[in-house]
Amino acid sequence: MNEALNAYLAEKKEWFDDQLAKLFDHASITPKLKNSMLYSIKAGGKRIRPILLFATLHSFGRDEKLGLKTALGLEMIHTYSLIHDDLPAMDNDTLRRGQPTNHVVYGDGTAVLAGDGLLTAAFQMVADDQRLDAAVRVALIGMLAKAAGPEGMVGGQEDDLEAEGKLLHLEELMSIHKRKTGALIRFPVEAAAIIAEATELQTEALIRYSEHLGLAFQIGDDILDVVGDEEALGKTIGSDLANKKNTYVSLLRVDGAKEKLAQEVKQALANLKELGFEDGLLGDLARYLEKRTH
Repeated sequence: MNEALNAYLAEKKEWFDDQLAKLFDHASITPKLKNSMLYSIKAGGKRIRPILLFATLHSFGRDEKLGLKTALGLEMIHTYSLIHDDLPAMDNDTLRRGQPTNHVVYGDGTAVLAGDGLLTAAFQMVADDQRLDAAVRVALIGMLAKAAGPEGMVGGQEDDLEAEGKLLHLEELMSIHKRKTGALIRFPVEAAAIIAEATELQTEALIRYSEHLGLAFQIGDDILDVVGDEEALGKTIGSDLANKKNTYVSLLRVDGAKEKLAQEVKQALANLKELGFEDGLLGDLARYLEKRTH
């Protein structure tokens, strides 16, 4: 990995994890529910989504702290989605980030409520951000709701469930993943563009970049679910196959999926080139997703 990117990822992850750990320090929440919410929030992860927001602000020369509360809200929504995704009614996974999944530790009911709590508190987080103008906050809340909701992640997740046991065409699979995975990859890039007051043309190029990046991220996940190291990934591999899910590997095989991944990264970099950002952090992040092993 690029040494500069490696240092940036480590620095931002450590700082962001510290902020996440303090999320509910002053909140009046029933202890078991609070512990369940924090259990998954503190479980780790690469924090790619918030780091994308910070890296985009950095690319525009803006203070990354301007995006902190939006990034916290985004990570809360991502975490809620993982809690619900692991439930017996969904993927029925028992291992996430190297430790038992939330429902295994706290029970199905509390896990559902912990996800609900993180989802709703995320919008409160963005709404309360006094560093941003009210109009910017309103725009971010609307955009985040769309990305996380039935037109975005939730809708993609439902279509993914409906597709289990069926054979999809590649275009159908990409449509699912543009929402299920891609919507919360696109959001931090577009949100940072709003905060940084990017031009319309700059924003459009960044959106195209983020859409290719979202597909690259999902393709990488599909590949790792087959060839990845379970200990390094911190989760059970082979679950997609066990659940009869359509993946890029099931449609294209491993070599074809790797080729598709490379194509998406190439397209992402081409969009960055329009902005002169291809050799910066955003370009390095795209290249990292192509080569990642966990």
